[in-house]
Amino acid sequence: MMKREPARIPAVAYFELSQSLHTIAAWAGLRPEMAHVPGKPSMLSRYLPMSLAVLLLAGCSAGPEDTPAADAAATAQAADREPDRYDDGDALLSRHDVPHVVVREAFVSSASPDDNIDSMASWLQDGRLALVATAKAADQLVVYDGDSGERLRTVSGPGAGPGQLSRPNGIATVDDRYAFVVERDNHRVQMFGLPDFAPLLAFGQDELQKPYGLWTRPIEGGYEVLVSDAYMAGEDAQGEDILPPLQRLDRRFRRYEVRQVDGRWAATPAGTFGDTSPAGAIRIPESLFGDVQHNRLLIAEEDVATGTGLREYDLQGRYLGRDVGVGTYVAQAEGIALLRCADGSGWWVASDQFADRTVFHLFERTTLEHVGSFAGERTGLTDGVWLDERGDGRFPQGVFYASNLDEGVSAFDWRDIARALDLPECRR
Repeated sequence: MMKREPARIPAVAYFELSQSLHTIAAWAGLRPEMAHVPGKPSMLSRYLPMSLAVLLLAGCSAGPEDTPAADAAATAQAADREPDRYDDGDALLSRHDVPHVVVREAFVSSASPDDNIDSMASWLQDGRLALVATAKAADQLVVYDGDSGERLRTVSGPGAGPGQLSRPNGIATVDDRYAFVVERDNHRVQMFGLPDFAPLLAFGQDELQKPYGLWTRPIEGGYEVLVSDAYMAGEDAQGEDILPPLQRLDRRFRRYEVRQVDGRWAATPAGTFGDTSPAGAIRIPESLFGDVQHNRLLIAEEDVATGTGLREYDLQGRYLGRDVGVGTYVAQAEGIALLRCADGSGWWVASDQFADRTVFHLFERTTLEHVGSFAGERTGLTDGVWLDERGDGRFPQGVFYASNLDEGVSAFDWRDIARALDLPECRR
């Protein structure tokens, strides 16, 4: 029989509490930015004890009895566990003193709890942004209006055939013509044509074990696709993943070259890489993003026990001996994006995954120095992020998208981010 777990506040409930406290703050005449003052206790913290007591009393109410059905449900939930998923003690921004400014979201999409939204990517269609996100639990893609966040349609469904999906995770668009989608449970990457998502190619199923994230770039005659592979060395008696020994982490990332051959797309494996030193190895991989102009690849290390942050590699797959965000990350490093300016400057934007409200850290493009951090008013538990630096009529200086509470997507106008952090002008 399953043991009953102690009552705890889920991330969504804590998020709702946070919104209630912000409402109380508004009644009291406090600005949202005053919810957190670096170096000082939150002005809203005085309201926490009573609100927490209400939620804890609710959590202590009678729940379902321990039954075989409950056991099966719990077992299924454990089998569906992500390598970075918190079971207890969720990291909450409200419990940590992380200096940041608050930026209001340009939009927050409607919630779809059954989807488990992970990552997103955008493309321009008839001069207007469109957005597509992976829905891990539904084995689908969700298409949104990139300007308003309106949910427009879903694409695909469960299966292993062409165009079907099984646990889609990372996604990237390129040239406003193609989308590449990683499927964890089909152990492959699929290539789709935009905007109709016609399936064009599937590859990697002979090599990939547990793929999660990817980064793509144009190369001569096609595209290079780098894929993270979170293979493990089995599970322990408690069902927890066992990290492979360091010497086996040399295949954490796989490289493919995708080109048209006789009018059809084909993928060729082009090698693997992964540092095996204690300092440079990636224990839990997912997000990665490259900067071609500066021959740089930043990779999120999600293993909190080792020290979460961004590892600096070059595009050839060599660890360069530097970690980004040491002392800045508190919760867990997740999505990575890059805003590029015409003069070679710009900013990396990367998420620190607090369960209630995600903090997004900005690092200078060339020096990798931390220049500031921001959080939205509502956006939390962010996995994937995407930055469209071109923008459109709604977002003329670009837009930053982030997953929100596994239920939808949020958007931030780059002008609002730049204004809040006093960033210099960035000519594209």
